[in-house]
This record gives sequence, C-alpha cells and structure tokens, in this order.
Amino acid sequence: MRILVLGSTGFLGGHTVEQLRALPGVRVLLGGRAPGVEPRIDLATTPLTELTATLRDLDPDAVVNCAGAVGGAAPRLAEVNARGPAVLAEALWLAAPEARLVHLGSAAEYGVTEAGRGVAETTPARPVSLYGATKLAGTLAVTCSSLDAVVLRVFNPVGPGAAPASLPGRLAAELRRTVPGEPGATIAVGDLSAHRDFVDARDVALAAALAATAPRQLPRVLNIGSGTARPVREVAEQLMRVSGFRGSIGETLDTTPGAERSGAVSWQRAEIAAAGEALDWRPRYTFAESLADLWAATVPAAGSSGAAPRAAAPGSAASGTGTPPAAAVAPPGDPER
Repeated sequence: MRILVLGSTGFLGGHTVEQLRALPGVRVLLGGRAPGVEPRIDLATTPLTELTATLRDLDPDAVVNCAGAVGGAAPRLAEVNARGPAVLAEALWLAAPEARLVHLGSAAEYGVTEAGRGVAETTPARPVSLYGATKLAGTLAVTCSSLDAVVLRVFNPVGPGAAPASLPGRLAAELRRTVPGEPGATIAVGDLSAHRDFVDARDVALAAALAATAPRQLPRVLNIGSGTARPVREVAEQLMRVSGFRGSIGETLDTTPGAERSGAVSWQRAEIAAAGEALDWRPRYTFAESLADLWAATVPAAGSSGAAPRAAAPGSAASGTGTPPAAAVAPPGDPER
C-alpha cells in the first residue's frame, strides 16, 4: 500500500510517518515544502494542474494531509488551511479518485462550547478565530468532495517534538534554558485557567495511520482527543515537576495578537466514542507520559551549548515557527495548538 504524507516534517506529520513505517506492507511517500523533501509540494501555491500531475505519477492508495499553518497573517492562513485542502481534494479526484484522503482538522473549528459538556462530531462548528475559520473551510472542502475522505479533528496535541508555537513546546524550551536555576526564578505566561483536551501526538499519528489503512469507508469527521478536559495550568505544573524547576510560574495579561480570540474558548473536551467505533482507536499515552517525553526530547544535541533545545522538525507550517522572548511564554492559543 502506497501512502503519501504531506507535511511530513512537521510535529504531527513526523509522528505519522513513524507510525506508518511500522506497518507491514506500507510504503510511505513523503511530500512537503521542506528542503530535501521530494516531491516538493506546497499546497498553498502549487497549481492544480501541477499537483494533479504529481499525484498521478505517485499513484497513492491514500494521502494523509498533516500540513497546516497555526499562525501568521490572514492570507497565509487562508492559503494553507483553506486553499490547500481544497486544491488537494480536487487534484486527488482527478489523479487517483479511488485513493483515500485523511485530513487533519482542528478542534478550533468548533469554537465556544458549553463548560462541562463534551464536543461531538455533530456539534455545530462555529469558529471564533481566523485560524479556526480557515481550518473549517479546509474541512468543508474535504467533506464535500466526492472522495473517500475523512477529517480527523485534532484537539490539543502534545508530546515529544511539540511545536514551538504551542504552550507545551515553548514552556519546555524556556524551562530547559532555565534549569538548573535559582529558586526565585519566575517564568511569565499568559492566562492558564482555560480547560483543554490534550492528546498525545503519537496517538494522533496512530489514528491517522488507522484511518489511512481502514478497509471500510469511514465517517466524514472524527474527533481525536483524550476525552478529558483539564486546566491548561496543569501543563505548566507537570513540566515544572519533571524538569525539577524550583522557581514559579507567573500568569500575566497577554496582549499578543489573537489572545482575545482564543480566550473566548474557555472549555473544550472531545467526545471520542465515534473514533473508537470506526477505527478501534483509543488514546494510549497518559498526560503525564506525554509531558515527560516532551521534556526528555528537549535534551540538547551532543556538542551543543545547551542554550537551545531541540524543536519540532522544521520545514512544515504545521510545526510552528519562531521562539518566545526570554522568560515569556505564550498562552494556549487556539484549541488545536
């Protein structure tokens, strides 16, 4: 079975490639816009005719689209998250109409949900951020196509290689720069009171692999989360515990662009029964394991000064870009990241 993974060098894409390579009889094809990745496919800019020809040459049995932008200006978000899935679905229909398309969507598509209640696939999608709106547009392009397609709505992914744009990734990096530190050291963060559903990236990758290789047609949308909502503050507390940080975490008013939009979503918890039924999937990693493995993955490479931790693999928009200022960590942001 030939499976093409787009966004293969990103946080979720990298774990998905690992998971697929472990399956017998699967040949993994890598696609993306990172240097050295062939074929080079940028869903934001590649013309439909060119993408169709590339897919026809590759002749995949399934395509897993892990590419996506989690931040940036409106045009970039629209190009990657909305235009990208739309042109991919059309090109795949023209080139390999029997192939299955697995697309990674986002919990940000749901928008504000009632505290204490889980979010099912039937919950109306009402995104409150530009990111969520562009992800919903991409989802609709996939689910309205004539392809054998499924969208996995990913909640907050965490684990080794977490994107620097995410709270867990940034906080782990800041703690790695600080430890060992003085007992009085303080790391400033945004508001940590929101509740989010954190799911290990390796569990997301397993769901993607199961979806790509499932022998029967799947529901159009499946939630992929842990099924548990917990205060974002627990991310900071758990990382402090595993890192041995003896200082304190200080919550501050966040004024970064987009903070007011993500702050509107105070609670999210995924209902995951549908994914269990359709894919025989359930989360394997605990929250504590995910953060312990994230921390372990930030150990500096041999020969480095230790000033900068290893980040998510570069090259994919889904990996996130940039690093926070010293002693300042972004709030949780939109639900997926």
